[in-house]
Amino acid sequence: MAEADLYLLYKGVYLPSLIHTPESLRNYEEFVFRPDDVIIVTYPKSGTTWLKEIVPLVTSGGDPKSVETLHNWDRVPFLEEVQASVLKLEERPSPRIFSTHFHYSMMPPSFFEVKPKVIYVMRNPKDVFTSSLHYHKMASFLVTPGSQTEFLHKFLEGKVMFGSWFDHVKSWLNVEDKKFIMYISYEEMIMDLKDSVSRIAQFLEKALDAEVIEKIAERCLFKNMKQNNMSNYSQVPHEIMDPTKSEFFRKGIAGDWKNQLTAAEAEHFDAVYKDKMKDVKYKFAWD
Repeated sequence: MAEADLYLLYKGVYLPSLIHTPESLRNYEEFVFRPDDVIIVTYPKSGTTWLKEIVPLVTSGGDPKSVETLHNWDRVPFLEEVQASVLKLEERPSPRIFSTHFHYSMMPPSFFEVKPKVIYVMRNPKDVFTSSLHYHKMASFLVTPGSQTEFLHKFLEGKVMFGSWFDHVKSWLNVEDKKFIMYISYEEMIMDLKDSVSRIAQFLEKALDAEVIEKIAERCLFKNMKQNNMSNYSQVPHEIMDPTKSEFFRKGIAGDWKNQLTAAEAEHFDAVYKDKMKDVKYKFAWD
């Protein structure tokens, strides 16, 4: 099915209409933040599920109950999705943890007034594309990607769900007041997960000893998270996400794009990246 059948257009970007409705978006716009809320912000397929495991473990002081008893879509709900409307989030004790795939300019009014803590996670866009391609093949609520080349052009032009990767990343990197934002990359977490957990704990002003940080990092290794039924999406109905077409937890590595893109596609990607990111000063882990 085409975009018109499966997506709605909100502030210029496509959203899957199965999990986003006019009502859920209205609730999102009216959401009232607290100063001690924590928001995990990502472009899709950039490490969201990973952070939904790490951050609750950090805020709970390493207590595994936080990730063993709630599905991650309830544990750290996407504020813009239908599910958030039924969870009575206003009754949750602080610190509440949320997630969103929205651009900075799409955040609700309360966000700009309160400025809760944000952890913004980035990933090499070639790997984002690769992961997205497989995800679109297994998720029935997303547009069928078509040929790899066709999907690549859509991705680079931002004609995919949540819009352009380039616009998304630049919108969050260009925030003037960066005191309330922590920037981290998927690649940094792969290179040194313990250090990443430690940095996240420091940002959240959570004093954790080395042993707790080590346990959190061990628990959040890809192979261990893949075994957690509260996190691996295995309990989503197969007619919505079909694991026979592609696993949700596929490889969890950096650089898988080299197994996916042809030399010509990688060259084209690089040319577009160079043009779109020419004014960005941030030093990315994959550059």
